[in-house]
Amino acid sequence: MPVTLTINGQEHRLAVEPWVTLLDLLRERLHLTGSKKGCDHGQCGACTVLIDGRRMNSCLKLAVTLDGSEITTIEGLGQPGNLHPLQAAFLEHDAFQCGYCTPGQICSGVGLIAEGHARTRDDVREQMSGNLCRCGAYTNIADAILEVLGTEDRE
Repeated sequence: MPVTLTINGQEHRLAVEPWVTLLDLLRERLHLTGSKKGCDHGQCGACTVLIDGRRMNSCLKLAVTLDGSEITTIEGLGQPGNLHPLQAAFLEHDAFQCGYCTPGQICSGVGLIAEGHARTRDDVREQMSGNLCRCGAYTNIADAILEVLGTEDRE
């Protein structure tokens, strides 16, 4: 099926089988491997990307249902020497260990910040609960997000 997607600011006109997930399209066809395949069931958040500005698990979205959408992956958020503010905050707060979940955590955090609902550490924890970190860097992840939010709620 023909699909047109704008991915990280670049338009892609693709022929996609109806069963291909956005995650598989990104990783296997477009070689954008920042989004990780963790559970492939929408339970871990490692594949989180921004779809039309909203954070979503790309393993749960069929690519053909997204015709005309704007997709932002971790590769589209910043570049070396010009990091997205949340990427810089993750570095500053040591908000990752193994790094496997980091792209999904950052994309989810960017979406959370854009949503404008999180004001406190508890808000951030609740709204980031769909993104798992096996290394347990949750406190540092929350610190990074709170810094970008500009809130002083850091325990």
